[in-house]
Amino acid sequence: MKFNLKTYFSKTTNAAPLAVFRIGFGLMMLVSIIRFWWHGWIETIYIQPTFHFKYYGFDWVSSLGAYNYVLFFICGLSALFIALGFKYRWAMLAFFLSFTYIELIDKTTYLNHYYFITVLSFLMLFLPANAKFSIDNLLRKKSYDTIPRWCIDSIKLLLAMVYFYAGLAKINSDWLFRAMPLKIWLPSKYDLPFIGNSLMQQEWFHFAMSWSGMFYDLTIPFLLLYKRTRLFAFALVVFFHIFTRVLFPIGMFPYIMIVATLVFFDASVHEKIIAFIKRLLKPFRSHFSEPKLVSNYSIANQKWILPVLTVFLAFQMLFPFRYAFYKDELFWTEEGFRLSWRVMLMEKMGLTTFKIVDAKTGDYFYVDNSDFLTNFQVKQMSFQPDFILEYAHYLGDHFKEQGHKNIQVFVESYVALNGRLSQQYVNPEVDLYQEKESFKRKNWILPFKDEIKGL
Repeated sequence: MKFNLKTYFSKTTNAAPLAVFRIGFGLMMLVSIIRFWWHGWIETIYIQPTFHFKYYGFDWVSSLGAYNYVLFFICGLSALFIALGFKYRWAMLAFFLSFTYIELIDKTTYLNHYYFITVLSFLMLFLPANAKFSIDNLLRKKSYDTIPRWCIDSIKLLLAMVYFYAGLAKINSDWLFRAMPLKIWLPSKYDLPFIGNSLMQQEWFHFAMSWSGMFYDLTIPFLLLYKRTRLFAFALVVFFHIFTRVLFPIGMFPYIMIVATLVFFDASVHEKIIAFIKRLLKPFRSHFSEPKLVSNYSIANQKWILPVLTVFLAFQMLFPFRYAFYKDELFWTEEGFRLSWRVMLMEKMGLTTFKIVDAKTGDYFYVDNSDFLTNFQVKQMSFQPDFILEYAHYLGDHFKEQGHKNIQVFVESYVALNGRLSQQYVNPEVDLYQEKESFKRKNWILPFKDEIKGL
């Protein structure tokens, strides 16, 4: 059957899945913000540090000090409004901007699922997620039964991309033939009841987890798309994410993915979820009259929204492969590693020391990194090259302001990757204060003395 784009974009579908997705997304984000506040991470990560590592091109994003609490409050309140479907467009915009700004303050906190939330919230800016079962329906006294089909399909595509690309990334020799880094991580879970001192210590189990993780990520999008395997696939999603949450401290990500994959189910399932929520809200619904039901939600600006989202999704498909432009080992240099759905593939540790030298006299002294960075920042900086370079410039500028002359910044760094012995990481003869951050290859990173085969 010939696929016709014009026919596809004219198709409609039940609005219930998008409404349930909106509610789940909003509630998950609200819990995430409350969790951050509850644990005191706003203070320890965004306020206390005197220096924050920046993403390239976003040096202008700075911590707001005590006003970071206001930023998190705006983010949490907008998440609540999203769940309620109240002033949805403005709430979604406020959430996207506030959440993205928070993530740009310090790349030390980078996680794939934070990037996923930013990407997803941008996509949701253009979707009529308040068309059904929202406070906006009550305010405009109108509710919509159907929406354009592409609205839900775009979310499915993004979720499938995250899973599939994570699976592709696992097709490498370290993951499949050395069971790394699971062979390092799993034995440390000896305190888990029943399986800690048995399965977690078995090498065959480490390999089984590695291979099954790869197959899971590659196949789960297709199993969710096919109606006959969907229930089985969702059971796998729940088991996989709960099990990984037990094993690893990965926050809200497992629950976010479990809730998000509900969007693959038929509208009848979502109608039942909405009916259940309505029963819970029955005491409050008596104060409002039911909005008029309209058959189809028509997106007024679809002619320009569709090209924007097409370019956006195409970029998401291509951007993870930018590593192919660099000839060195990806896990070693990390050039093109972030923002590419490479999840939990490395155990990397480093010891990095900075030497401040007077170029004329040869006098030098070593820096105590704890004088400038938190323990978490020191750990992340010690093995990530862009962190090392940025910190070298920060130190150079700092000591220049203190009156030091002819400053050079040299680095002595040793890094261990996926259970290998540590090896020298940075060329100790290169003055990093003279090196500039760019998309070009970092020639001052020493070659990796091994080979990791794979995508």
